[in-house]
Amino acid sequence: MDALPLAPAKPTIPPAFFGETVTWVHHWTDRQFSFRCTRDPALRFVAGQFAMIGLMVGGKPLVRAYSMVSPPWDEELEFLSIKVQDGPLTSRLQHIKVGDTVLIGKKPTGTLLVENLLPGKTLWMVSTGTGMAPFMSLIREPEVYEKYEKVVLMHGVREVKELAYHDYIERELPEHEFLGEMLRGKLLYYPTVTREPFRTQGRVTTLIETGQVCADLGLPPLSPEHDRVMLCGSEAMNADVKALLEARGFVEGSNNEPGTYVLEKAFVTK
Repeated sequence: MDALPLAPAKPTIPPAFFGETVTWVHHWTDRQFSFRCTRDPALRFVAGQFAMIGLMVGGKPLVRAYSMVSPPWDEELEFLSIKVQDGPLTSRLQHIKVGDTVLIGKKPTGTLLVENLLPGKTLWMVSTGTGMAPFMSLIREPEVYEKYEKVVLMHGVREVKELAYHDYIERELPEHEFLGEMLRGKLLYYPTVTREPFRTQGRVTTLIETGQVCADLGLPPLSPEHDRVMLCGSEAMNADVKALLEARGFVEGSNNEPGTYVLEKAFVTK
């Protein structure tokens, strides 16, 4: 009797990581994709945090910091990634398929936490590209709507097709069984595109600096008196908006001391 073929050996997972199974992959464009994977019940995180995630390559973990797209109450984990053809990790990660194993770090961390901000009226989440990821988790966190009267999600991209989760935010989320009623009228979504026609055009920095975003949304000018800001995106956007905010009197918050804005520096570029 012929021996049954052996199943391919699962990689040995280092102790600092969970080995999770990919359950869904979606390619938004040739430059970005999302995927979901199983979640170990022992993994705990707060909306806005990131974990080290990646693959075993040559018997060693190759990982980068990725913010959780999924909210803390989700049974699975979801991530949004860029694709860099010569990037050490993303050149490989972009080819994952359902059933593959990914590494998920056991100790999520990060600064984009509601608790790192002083109380305020309006929470601004300002992102470019895949910097949108942590805000997808935060806009599905009930605590956010308990603490703020308005929640603004700004997302700047080059092309319309790069507006990941656009349809979900505009169509599905307001009808969500548990969150819909809570966020209707509170969540203000403001996507903007720089390189092709769209209802809102222009760089995130310019739209904030000129006050156009506030005018479009019917909100008062940005002020540390009533606004709180979270930033996650390209280094250039982070630096530009940080300077703009500080010129208006905003003070950066941290895990040790709350402020009027917070910034996430962990952003995958390779």
